[in-house]
Amino acid sequence: MMQVTAIVLAAGKGERLELKVSKPLFKINHQPILIYSLKALSDHPLIADIIVVANASNRVKIIAQIKKARIGKIKAVVLGGRRRQDSVINGLKAISSKARFVLIHDAARPFINKKILSLVINKAVACGAAIPGVPVKATIKEVGSKVVVAKTLDRSRLWEIQTPQVFSKDLLLKAYKKFGNSVVTDDASLVEKSGRRVAVVMGSYHNIKITTAEDLVLAEAIAKQKLKKCLI
Repeated sequence: MMQVTAIVLAAGKGERLELKVSKPLFKINHQPILIYSLKALSDHPLIADIIVVANASNRVKIIAQIKKARIGKIKAVVLGGRRRQDSVINGLKAISSKARFVLIHDAARPFINKKILSLVINKAVACGAAIPGVPVKATIKEVGSKVVVAKTLDRSRLWEIQTPQVFSKDLLLKAYKKFGNSVVTDDASLVEKSGRRVAVVMGSYHNIKITTAEDLVLAEAIAKQKLKKCLI
């Protein structure tokens, strides 16, 4: 039986946004950012349970919002660490021994949906590791230390990678045990370091990561558009 545990990373403070509340609790169209993805994960039939990784300053409020929104499948709300990797490790410590696959998602990406979840989970079951992404639209240049163009990269081979990322539990644990101290920006990078191939599925251009004030404007527009579609 396929058992998928989701780990949602909500320990970041979002300092670049200069918000008065923790970023996962900031409301987009009247709903906290975190609750969007928790609802999608809880509603998906392939997700068995969810572990939320919070920080010391937002944990109590996150628990309150989860109860208010009546989110199901929450197994635990644990404290994160100094780095992203540390937060993932704390989440991994809380997963059930029955879990065969682990899904890791950034709370700062509120607009995941059933289609993305199904694609990435099923691909991970088939391949052991899978991540969503979208082809880049812009021209990407590598810039050298003197702030001059060193190289123009071939855009046809470049993808912007997103979360959720799904891995065999055993594969992910081995990658963290061996390379957990490496400086990386996503979990797939650790699996890649272990020599395993990571499959890529099509994500969504709506699956943005909220990092800057400009992202909040776009997120509000996406949320309103999705609500409008639901009401039609």
